[in-house]
Amino acid sequence: MATDSALRRILLTIYFIGLAGLAAELFLLEHFGDVWQWVPLGLLAAGLLAGLALALRPGRAVVLAFRAVMAAFVAAGAVGAYLHLRGNVEFELESDPTLRGAALLWEALQGATPALAPGALAQLGLVGLALAYRHPALNPSNTGNR
Repeated sequence: MATDSALRRILLTIYFIGLAGLAAELFLLEHFGDVWQWVPLGLLAAGLLAGLALALRPGRAVVLAFRAVMAAFVAAGAVGAYLHLRGNVEFELESDPTLRGAALLWEALQGATPALAPGALAQLGLVGLALAYRHPALNPSNTGNR
């Protein structure tokens, strides 16, 4: 259907814009201090390759690989949010060991490391999963690639 094809092109464009923006942000923040900080950069590189393959050669294997990378985006976003929040909690407790409960959480959410920023990677993964949802290449009776 033409509408599905147009929607896929729009989602793919949004995906590539988000990929470029997130990569630029991570490089500007010098997000490569330790091995954990390289994970989103590596995933973005894999996402670029998977997205290009999907745009140029959207076969069944490519769509399935793209989906796997997008699932990794979502998982890494969740893990990243946890790591950011945990780091902020540790910092806040060093600054004020008496903090507990909601007050500690509030301070950690506002901490130096943006606790919810990794959600951008998860969101990009969800855009990619929407793009790959019911992709025509997954239909065995489909003779075309799109």
